[in-house]
Amino acid sequence: MVDLLKARLEQLRKSSESARRRASLYAEITKMNDGPNTSSLGVLQKAPAPGKKLQKIGFLMLWVPEPTGVTCAIGGPLIVAGRYLDKKYNGATIHDIGHETKNTISSINDFKNSIISRS
Repeated sequence: MVDLLKARLEQLRKSSESARRRASLYAEITKMNDGPNTSSLGVLQKAPAPGKKLQKIGFLMLWVPEPTGVTCAIGGPLIVAGRYLDKKYNGATIHDIGHETKNTISSINDFKNSIISRS
């Protein structure tokens, strides 16, 4: 029983170290200041959100007063298309990835500490 716990703790330690290295790598990447690297990393830091833009345009078209109702006929499908793109398009930025990695590290550490305190 104790050997199983030691083996599990070793696996947790390895995954914790891997997550910590990944988080530090992401932090170092965001601190780069080279010209081409900065522009490509800027895209990762500010991911476009086409779905939200389409939804905003659709809502604006629905609220535009117009007697023929053409804008209402166009606004509805734009809102639906925007919602679909929000579900299918991954707008995660490098900040989101780093945040989730930190959450994973803390949950692994909490789990490891709870196992250590039990034995």
